[in-house]
Amino acid sequence: MPGPIQFDILARCPRTQARLGRVGTPHGDFETPAFMPVGTRASIKGVLPHLVRQFGAQIVLNNTYHLMLRPGSELIHRLGGVHRFMNWDGPILTDSGGFQAFSLADTNKVDDDGVTFKSVVDGSTVRLTPERAMEVQNQLGADIIMALDDCPPAESPGEESGAARRAVDHAERLRIANERTIRWLERCRDSHTHSADRALFGIVQGGTDLERRAHSVAQVCNVELPGYAIGGVAVGESSDDIARVVRHTAPLMPDLKPRYLMGVGYERDLLAAVLAGVDMFDCVLPTRNGRNANAFTSTGQIRLRNAVYAEDMRPIEPGCDCPACAPSRHGWASPEGAPFGRAYLRHLFMVGEMLGPILVSLHNLRHFQRFMAEVRGAIAAGAWEGLVARWPTAAAGFPESGGGRGLAAAAV
Repeated sequence: MPGPIQFDILARCPRTQARLGRVGTPHGDFETPAFMPVGTRASIKGVLPHLVRQFGAQIVLNNTYHLMLRPGSELIHRLGGVHRFMNWDGPILTDSGGFQAFSLADTNKVDDDGVTFKSVVDGSTVRLTPERAMEVQNQLGADIIMALDDCPPAESPGEESGAARRAVDHAERLRIANERTIRWLERCRDSHTHSADRALFGIVQGGTDLERRAHSVAQVCNVELPGYAIGGVAVGESSDDIARVVRHTAPLMPDLKPRYLMGVGYERDLLAAVLAGVDMFDCVLPTRNGRNANAFTSTGQIRLRNAVYAEDMRPIEPGCDCPACAPSRHGWASPEGAPFGRAYLRHLFMVGEMLGPILVSLHNLRHFQRFMAEVRGAIAAGAWEGLVARWPTAAAGFPESGGGRGLAAAAV
């Protein structure tokens, strides 16, 4: 590879911005559009690494902030880097800690130089600057690392007397975030010591203000990097706002570099972003929801704690090839080849048995990888009608076109 990664566009949809690609990294290739399972602390919760790979994931995400706190990036570096540490031989992406500055806003302080956190481990003070973010991620040794950015919160609409003032304050917050993000990106670039084998991505901010998004794209993408990301659209916005921002922003980003939408999400949001030309995604939904008895299906979520499933012995989703829905495909000779029924899964959650979260997490992980595989197939074939028929939960991801017809109909 000529650089830390190589991105090849293999096919383009003639009616949308969607593209089929492949990213090559020092630890192997992954196909795009790609959905990355989140292994916050160097582990996809409750799932063995070989199963993550077996069910379709080709790249995973680790969390810089949490690994910096425990066990520490210096220790992971001494032990051979995060690939060796977690026994994952495929590509890994690490986020920068910028999202934690947003999500832990009540316990941190952001200034022009960086972020001061209160550690979630022991309450001690932790300082994260662009330079420290690069140092930690280089010690971890991921294939793709993210620049530290300033992620502003979503605007809080309201009708009360303070709404106008809050709108002004929010506009100023977006301006400050854009300025900090580009300054921090330049500092990240200057302090990135392993640019030959670790690809640094910059992050576009700007909230739901399309002019500010365009301004951020111009600034961030003016810094020559292997790839770029859209941040700050999974912080409280509606699905419609996410789609609107991504449809505006993605086509402004370099065409021949990977585009990564951070922290998204549901099938409708993934599909809308793919149609806008986005290549990479991550989200905690598969395992977080799996641990909370919420199973994804092509027609929507099933909340397995509901009493309606107490005597339901059907699989989570007929036709799914995951270990919960089709255990016989994974070496388990269940009676009559039966799946793990919804009634049994509900029982596991009701009595606190750990097998329930494991099985539903496995199903959800496979669900999203099956979906992305079919999305890639739709791009390669140049057809969307079958995808929408099989995945109605994603149909809302198609933008409306003239006459009220969805893109699903217009693009066939």
